[in-house]
Amino acid sequence: MAHCGHGSAAYAGPVSPMPSDLDVVNAQRYVSLTTFRRNGAPVPTPVWIARDGSDLVVVSVDPAGKLKRLAHTARVELRPCDLRGRVAEGAPTYAGTAVVDRSAEGVAAVKRALGRKYVLARLGDAVAAVTDRVRPRAPRAAIRITLG
Repeated sequence: MAHCGHGSAAYAGPVSPMPSDLDVVNAQRYVSLTTFRRNGAPVPTPVWIARDGSDLVVVSVDPAGKLKRLAHTARVELRPCDLRGRVAEGAPTYAGTAVVDRSAEGVAAVKRALGRKYVLARLGDAVAAVTDRVRPRAPRAAIRITLG
């Protein structure tokens, strides 16, 4: 019997790398974005989230409470949740910092990232392109989140 020289262990194929926190959060359908009041009290909000390069991105109506809270502290926490913002017991928490971008280019980039992930985001933007001529929507702001 010929010896193939690989030892006695069976070859299991290439080892796939563990997904990064960025990939894990991006894979979630909904994420609870927690921002913090001046007194440190957490305020969770369920959001759609997408990856854009090395950042996670969210879009929000401007003004919104979370944007006001981010104006005084960039600290955020992200946790997987359901549509209503319910977080499963034992769900991991990912800490990060957020920056608000109100520029038209910044908001457009975030909308494109969300549109790649969520069909309803694309549909909503298409409808808004028509209805905004009659009754403009409130302005939007982009939130860019860096984990770590």
